[in-house]
Amino acid sequence: MTPFDLRDLAVPIIVAPMAGGPSTPELAAAGTTAGALGFVPAGYLTADVFAERLTKARQLATGPIGANLFAPQPSAGTRAEIEAYAAALAPEAQRYGAALGAPRFDDDAWAAKLDVLLDLRPEVASFTFGVPSASECQRLRAAGITVVGTVTTLTEAQAAVEAGVDALAAQGPSAGGHRGTFDPAAQPASEPLEQLLAALTEAVDLPVIAAGGLSTADDVAHVIAAGAVAAQLGTAFLLADEAGSSPVHRAALKDPQFTETVVTRSFSGRYARGLRNRFIDDHEAQAPFGYPEIHYLTGPVRAASVRAGDPHGVNVWAGTGFRDTEAGSVAEIIARLT
Repeated sequence: MTPFDLRDLAVPIIVAPMAGGPSTPELAAAGTTAGALGFVPAGYLTADVFAERLTKARQLATGPIGANLFAPQPSAGTRAEIEAYAAALAPEAQRYGAALGAPRFDDDAWAAKLDVLLDLRPEVASFTFGVPSASECQRLRAAGITVVGTVTTLTEAQAAVEAGVDALAAQGPSAGGHRGTFDPAAQPASEPLEQLLAALTEAVDLPVIAAGGLSTADDVAHVIAAGAVAAQLGTAFLLADEAGSSPVHRAALKDPQFTETVVTRSFSGRYARGLRNRFIDDHEAQAPFGYPEIHYLTGPVRAASVRAGDPHGVNVWAGTGFRDTEAGSVAEIIARLT
């Protein structure tokens, strides 16, 4: 089978996979139908639910669909550190009338979700936190699936190329949500997206997608002119009609009390960028590494914060360009970006 070539997109826009709620089958399908490429994220879902959502997006879309998986990594946390953090978070649970979750480690059903990809065969599969093994990449490519590795450094890009990916997604430091670093305890790279994009297009003979902090038509035009085959945007679609962003998330993006984004590990145990709020200010200094254990530990508190309508007890993931985010249909947003 001939893999899908990202250079063939009618509109060089990718609607980024945003796990945990914002990315819905409707969002992915609308992006694809508008000539871009929509993605269904598998993160935090069971393999069965992932399959259902991927199937639904395929049914709704006119054109190619992408899927995104979290590559498994060892935890960078220790039991003692995680237990100490749980004790520090006890007042948060009290505040929202919730119980802390059980911190556990899992690989996000990696093998089962790879089977979903091989069964349903989306045109594109991207990976975050790492890339599949060489043999897994080979199986995906043999099934006609274009394999994209998310990278934050040239070293990660070289590892992805050696594994056999078809394309790279260069994630700059301004991106909202989790950093795609292969090392879960790595300090976030500060190299601007422009420098990373230039390094990759010079060193690697593969299509490169640019991602991270892009929010306007000028941003999109700039990275395309710099050699990217497409611009990947997530924050720009958080207020889309088709997005599953919570009312708390939507309101916070336009609330003048939130003036900046910061990179934090306080919610999940690995670095991610979101709006700076009380939870981050209170707990970042204590927060250990430990993904996904910390994600599961804080999950019930975050959910209770959303139920309470409080944006200060939950992660409000957003890139640095969040102030440019506007409401509307996916088609309208894509039209503004192009």
